[in-house]
Amino acid sequence: MPHLTNPARKSHLPREQRLIRTVAPIAPSPPCGSMTNRKMSEPSDKKILVWEMYPSIQGESTWAGLPCFFIRLSGCPLRCVWCDTEYAFYGGERKAISEVVEAAVGSGIPLVEVTGGEPMAQPNCPVLCQALLDRGLTVLIETAGSEPIETLPEGVIRIMDLKCPDSGEMNKNLWSNLEHLNKRDEVKFVIATEKDFDWAAEVVLREKLDERVKAVLFSPVFGQIDPQKMVAWILERKLPVRFQLQMHKFIWEPEARGV
Repeated sequence: MPHLTNPARKSHLPREQRLIRTVAPIAPSPPCGSMTNRKMSEPSDKKILVWEMYPSIQGESTWAGLPCFFIRLSGCPLRCVWCDTEYAFYGGERKAISEVVEAAVGSGIPLVEVTGGEPMAQPNCPVLCQALLDRGLTVLIETAGSEPIETLPEGVIRIMDLKCPDSGEMNKNLWSNLEHLNKRDEVKFVIATEKDFDWAAEVVLREKLDERVKAVLFSPVFGQIDPQKMVAWILERKLPVRFQLQMHKFIWEPEARGV
């Protein structure tokens, strides 16, 4: 809290100068290139629409098995045919970003995932991510890749989908996002059919995804494709990908929420 001049204290300065002295001093300009992060680190009273927040075990990605605090944001412009979080398309509660950050910090878990819905559909999502980073948390974001990811602050680990043909939303892939991925990020393909697998394999090789990111994830749609077949296809083609199952759907009931 900046020190303010005590208004009850008498001063012989002109009124205009007295008013100037009661205002907090202007901070020096940040170094070149840091203004964006500086603005995003000041959430003030900005709000975001939250469906749920809860601690659990990370069920996917290279972070699978670790304790994680989940922040599920509401809303999604996509309608993937196999979506398992349709309940988050609507509703939720508008919360101050500071309140959401305090809930994450208060969980005592250093790993946080921002998910949805589609979290990047909310303009204040980058502000939330920066505020979480500012508290020393490791921040993952699960995004469909249909919204620009370059607005996310440096330090956020992007786990980005590329939608396969049988998702019904392949045309929503924003291919320019590939240029903004780095070796800390991960790309995920959710695969429902052999057609999806063939398409995903072609994209991995064409775009050299294994050279761009930390991991390329092939994830079968739960209950729609035989995992053994997918493993056989991966081995047959010697693809540079990581096969994964949704761990949480084997620990709890597949339809369970908040786990």
